[in-house]
Parts: sequence; C-alpha cells; structure tokens
Amino acid sequence: MNSSEVTIKGQNGEFMGYLSAPEGGGPGVIVIQEIFGVNSWLRGICDMLADQGFMALAPDLFWQIEPGVQLDATVETDFNKGLELYGNFDVDKGIQDIQASIDFLRSTDGCTGKVGSTGFCLGGVLSFLTGTRTNSDANVGYYGVGIEGLLAEANKITKPLILHIAEKDSFVPKEASDQVRESLKGHGLVTIYTYDGCDHGFARDTDTNHYNKEATDLAHGRTLDLFKEALS
Repeated sequence: MNSSEVTIKGQNGEFMGYLSAPEGGGPGVIVIQEIFGVNSWLRGICDMLADQGFMALAPDLFWQIEPGVQLDATVETDFNKGLELYGNFDVDKGIQDIQASIDFLRSTDGCTGKVGSTGFCLGGVLSFLTGTRTNSDANVGYYGVGIEGLLAEANKITKPLILHIAEKDSFVPKEASDQVRESLKGHGLVTIYTYDGCDHGFARDTDTNHYNKEATDLAHGRTLDLFKEALS
C-alpha cells in the first residue's frame, strides 16, 4: 500500500487530497469527510479501503474556507470549530470538488476507471448527492444529515446507492429517517440499512461514546460487497 497527499485541480482552484492505494492499483473510491476535515481517522478509512484493493482518495472539501483542517471529534473546541466550518460550507461547490476528485482518480495510473464514493455525516449526505449530481459508479452514505430535504433528487440516481442509518441518530430526527426510508423504499437502486440502538458516528472508532464495532463491521462489509460488485 502507498499513501501520499496529492493536488487536485478543480473548477475553483487546486486543493489537497489524501490518496491511499494498493500496489497493483484498482477501482477508485472517493472518501468524503465529516465536518472534521481530512483527519487521521478519515485517512485510516482510506488505508482500510486500500487494503481491500481500492484506490481511496479523501479530498479536502473545506479548502475554500480553511485548507488542511484536521479536527478531533472528541475535543469540544474542535467539534465546535467543525460546526462553524460546516455552517460556512457551500454544498454545490463541494459537489464540484467531488466530481473533480472523481476525474482525478480516473486519470491516475493504476485506476481501472470505475470510481465510487463513501462518506460519513456531512459526507453521508454528500455521497447521496454524489449519486444524483456526478458520474460516479456507486455510492454509500453513513448517517447522512439532511437527506430528507433532498429527496426530490432521487429520480436522478442511476447507479447503486446504500444508505446506512443510525436508529438513534442524535442529529437526524426519527421523522426525517422515516421520511427517507419511505420515500426511497421503492427505488430499485437504493438499499437502506438501519442499525438498531446506534447513534450518529457509530463507525468512528476514535469516539468511545458512539462507536459500535458490531454495527461498523456489518456496515463496512456491506459497503465493500457493493464496491466489489459495482466497481469491478
């Protein structure tokens, strides 16, 4: 496995991405950040995907606000800063940067040309939008916040999408999760999994208050199964 920081050229300028890749190359996966930037935990997700045979790229989507942000979700001041950055984040420009990242990965030596996405929290809803607004090949969102307000875009989904929903998500009201499930249950390309008893951030193993290993292993297994099928 090889990992490095790379420079991605987007519509609005250049920005950093963390790329982790297996020795022999493979399909690509864009790993979309939480509100805490491309931190050590997110880089670890990229490394995990590279160990599974994928070229994993985590773009710095906060670069137009504050480049290079790496925050710790368990530190209150960092958490509050993440919320502040999130409040100033332009979703439309973020999706443009994700498309630029997809294009970058497809043109990178070793990439097969197939590229999916996976994201967490902010990245979860951005993975949903990656499925409606980009030419990605498969997408997975973990506990995305605000998807219920974007359901009108569901008719633009043309590639497989998985949504991992935390049953007791403290940032997503039950009514919102129910709305997402009800609206998308008949969509042939969308699969929704709900993790009983889990809170927001259940896949973040650096946060002992929310982390659930059993749910994380199950969710990651389902994600990898999709990527192995859809990106082959």
